[in-house]
Amino acid sequence: MTRPPARRPTSTYRLQITADLDLHEAARRVPYLRSLGVDWVYLSPILAAEPGSTHGYDVVAHDRLDDDRGGAAGLASVASAAHGARMGVLVDIVPNHVGVATPVEDPWWWEVLRDGREAEHAHVFDIDWDAAGQRLRIPVVGDDDLQPARDAIDHLRLVEAEAPDGERVLQLHYWDQAFPVAPGTASGVEEDPDAVHARQHYELVSWREADDALNYRRFFAVNTLAAVRVEEADVFADTHVEIGRWFREGLVDGLRVDHPDGLRDPRGYLADLAALTGDAYVLIEKILEPGERLPDGWATDGTTGYDVLALVDRVLTDPAGEEPLDTLEARLHGLPDGERVDWAAMVHDLKREVADGILHSEVKRIVRDLRRHLPTLPAHRAEDAVAELLACFPVYRSYLPDGVEHLEQALAAARSGRPDLVPTLDVLEPWLRDPDLAAAKRFQQTSGMVMAKGVEDCAFYRYARLTSLTEVGADPSVFAIAPDELHRAMAERQERWPHAMTTLSTHDTKRGEDVRARIAVLAECPRQWSEALERLLALVPSPDPVLASLLWQAVIGAWPAADGLDDYRDRLHAYAEKAMREAGSGTTWTAPDEAFEARAHALVDAAFDDPQVREALDGLLDLVVDPGWSNALAARLLALTLPGVPDVYQGAELWEQSLVDPDNRRPVDLDLRERLLADLDAGTLRAERPRGLDDPGAAKLHLTATALRLRRDRPGLLTSYAPLAAAGPAAEHAVAYDRGGLLAVATRLPLGLAARGGWGDTELPLPEGRWRDHLAPDQAPVHEDAVRLADLLADLPVALLVREDA
Repeated sequence: MTRPPARRPTSTYRLQITADLDLHEAARRVPYLRSLGVDWVYLSPILAAEPGSTHGYDVVAHDRLDDDRGGAAGLASVASAAHGARMGVLVDIVPNHVGVATPVEDPWWWEVLRDGREAEHAHVFDIDWDAAGQRLRIPVVGDDDLQPARDAIDHLRLVEAEAPDGERVLQLHYWDQAFPVAPGTASGVEEDPDAVHARQHYELVSWREADDALNYRRFFAVNTLAAVRVEEADVFADTHVEIGRWFREGLVDGLRVDHPDGLRDPRGYLADLAALTGDAYVLIEKILEPGERLPDGWATDGTTGYDVLALVDRVLTDPAGEEPLDTLEARLHGLPDGERVDWAAMVHDLKREVADGILHSEVKRIVRDLRRHLPTLPAHRAEDAVAELLACFPVYRSYLPDGVEHLEQALAAARSGRPDLVPTLDVLEPWLRDPDLAAAKRFQQTSGMVMAKGVEDCAFYRYARLTSLTEVGADPSVFAIAPDELHRAMAERQERWPHAMTTLSTHDTKRGEDVRARIAVLAECPRQWSEALERLLALVPSPDPVLASLLWQAVIGAWPAADGLDDYRDRLHAYAEKAMREAGSGTTWTAPDEAFEARAHALVDAAFDDPQVREALDGLLDLVVDPGWSNALAARLLALTLPGVPDVYQGAELWEQSLVDPDNRRPVDLDLRERLLADLDAGTLRAERPRGLDDPGAAKLHLTATALRLRRDRPGLLTSYAPLAAAGPAAEHAVAYDRGGLLAVATRLPLGLAARGGWGDTELPLPEGRWRDHLAPDQAPVHEDAVRLADLLADLPVALLVREDA
């Protein structure tokens, strides 16, 4: 069928599609989302994934939808419901990799394992066959099962079982993992499995070899996610068969592209995607470092919004807290008085550990590519130089020739820090500058992997100064910004990327938006926080005070209402395990230290069981909860009204107090949200200023629905961007702007505002016209010329004024 002209959403609502909340259930929720004011339904990946996958990023087939998630009928149901409600459908897609944890589920991977380099789909995967004797190394063998003395693997056996095409064939099974047997390489199940294994096009090797000897590219360091080469025209076509059908049949209106930095040529991929979809609305999950810009000319409407998330968090952070929290962090790290933790040095060193460790296979692959042109260059020197460049790279990646300045910065830093490598770097530089060279392209694909694993998945857990700032897409060394800096960035966004996404919470954020909002209050009370932390450290001694600080901030930030305490202990234990293993300073995923971990888990239990610890926590909660709710409403108002397309992560129309995944992917009670929204609309529930842990979140729901409905139904109110400046003794506590008929006014630094006695005579001058706050009751006054903030923000810490004649 012919698709209507491409359009863009005014807002989206992200649903995590699972077996429990499948596509049919998503379709059933469309009326609620429409009532909330949502414009487009935004679905997590829905292509066929690994059995039991809870997230869908481990796609195993590109020609069909996941049956457990509702299948083709489910997507048709969502499309019918959404389009019938005049809403669009946005779907998350995964072009960089496929799931290979269960080879029999992925017919292409199975075929490559069976037939090797000559397999029809061998070129789909990024495999260096020459590096391992023409065999594909699969790192799955446990330490106890390796028997090198007799060249054998324990628990390896031959069986007859069903292949992807349904035929019963001979297979090699290692424990419960199944691998194909190439035709003609085995006579039957009675044959020696080790001898048969030696004849295969793959080699089952120790899981420890993944770091250093793997010969296929992965998603980061995940062995069970194999990268695919969508830069090849036939691979693009084959991996987008089902996606193309969505647009031919008018089922889907836009796409969110996962991890474009893993692609060899993101610009080319997006151009191919535009041709396939008829220039549909497309967003990319691209993380921009402070000051970095998305390259011009890409066929996208912008990023998924981590850049705005970082600005929103920082405009609500008190800059006065930086110095005392720096001092506290240095003390926790055991530094001498007067010294500070060097974040840049920490990042460099941890990225270097990644390049020398879990991603060294990728470094070696780059060097093999380089030495095809430089055969006399010693491999160990080249590997050292490439790893150092990756550690020094200032952003996730370049897109040569775009971003060559970032390569130049990395070269300068590497030469400065490692003068012994200067001769090698001088040899490598012209080759790594060549945008057409395979090694340069591979270097660009790898630099983002090193950044993500070194910073997001390690440094963020070793730096606890203020953990609301250690968030995906953010630089924790940037502590706070003034409203003027936010205004400059948003004026540019309105001009260059008005349809990019704005987000506060995603399936990848380290902490939910309202956890961060509460933790941010600690910047306003650093003395009280420092004293409380010292007491907690004395009550529950820790072998790693920095980790303890990070965990206590999580405990405080996510502490739920009384009816949510039942499962909170288990959630915190899961978070503690992930945090300390990602940090890797006292225990790791691959070598857990039971004694170290027991002490971290004792911290979690003490939060519930030790009366003295609860007393200290209760004192902190009394201090930060209410101003945290104020910050939460301010952040939500900004996200809903700043330039861009706001996304509401599932359930975040009420308080979003999740921790890192998988905690942030757990089910939410949409029935409750639907009932509360109906009560607000009927006037039987009031959106009052939130107070205390047991606040139901009605104010946030009211704010979300009001703003989303205005965006959808009156888009003419948001066509420009102009800062508004308050005047008076508490002016610094307001952030406000005019979107062209809609004024957003938010409170910042609420603890300091209360300490100074409130707004006093502070006023906000208004643009010409008559303005009424749509968050206030219907009888709210109309304002002209100026309004006292003490009056405007008497009931809620935020206001949403609309010009009466707009």
